[in-house]
Amino acid sequence: MTAALDAPGVALNSAALIALRGVALNADAAPVLAALPGGFATRRKGHGLEVASTREYAVGDDLRHLDRGTTARTGRLHVRQFQEERDRVTLLIADFRPAMFWGVRRAFRSVAAAEALTLVGWNVVESGGRVGLLALTAAGPVIAMPRGRTRGMLDVIGAMVQAHASGLAAMVNGQVDDTPLDQGLARADRLAPPGAELVIASGFDAPGTGLSDRLNALARRRSPRLLLITDAEAGDLPRGRYPIRLPDGRRIRVHLGGQDHRQADPLRQIAGRTALVLDAGEAVEQTARRLAAVFVAERAA
Repeated sequence: MTAALDAPGVALNSAALIALRGVALNADAAPVLAALPGGFATRRKGHGLEVASTREYAVGDDLRHLDRGTTARTGRLHVRQFQEERDRVTLLIADFRPAMFWGVRRAFRSVAAAEALTLVGWNVVESGGRVGLLALTAAGPVIAMPRGRTRGMLDVIGAMVQAHASGLAAMVNGQVDDTPLDQGLARADRLAPPGAELVIASGFDAPGTGLSDRLNALARRRSPRLLLITDAEAGDLPRGRYPIRLPDGRRIRVHLGGQDHRQADPLRQIAGRTALVLDAGEAVEQTARRLAAVFVAERAA
């Protein structure tokens, strides 16, 4: 690849995605559960192994759960309440098809999609969940099976960087036609178990005639969330395929324009479902705050 294709905002860098952990965990937004339906589940008290809190003993409580330290300190019986054990799985779906490889300001839409998914993924693993990846590229899908903890997120980041480089190379080499998105999502139900969350970051170009049906089918046993990745400046251009000359003299064409996403409402309808609009031109810290207001994940202190 040329130096231009390795520039920040064009290529993905694993170190930069790893560094987004701090950005994700420090995003200072007030939680807004109603912005998208089915916000991420928070911790609930149950019968796991992790202590959630202590409270005074009540008749009928299991004496095996007595908290000796608190009881001795207060002189009153206290029992422990435990964290409920739940297997939270989130499948991140990155659209790295050719239409995503453009941007007129800070970063390509493909890079912004990867950043948004990485921010979500860090919050998932920090709250005890497992995270996996399905990346759609012109060269074929790239998959990372769901795993937990930092190791799982590092696997996702490695696969995401690989997929992005593969998709960018395929687009530069002339593979500029987008496979319909509904076809690309066909693998999702086999990768994500029932009850899993699916977070799809895409421009939703070339959605395919069956996207609504595909999302409805996934929603029967899973929870799809949509992130619409836009570039507001491109909304000033008439919609069409624009020729771009690369530094080595080759020409490619990219889809631009036709939609203005700069309105105040951060939500849009895609295939009958609510999508959070994220602008690729915005700073990643702003993206983190927008996501924190929607994808609520209570993490361990």
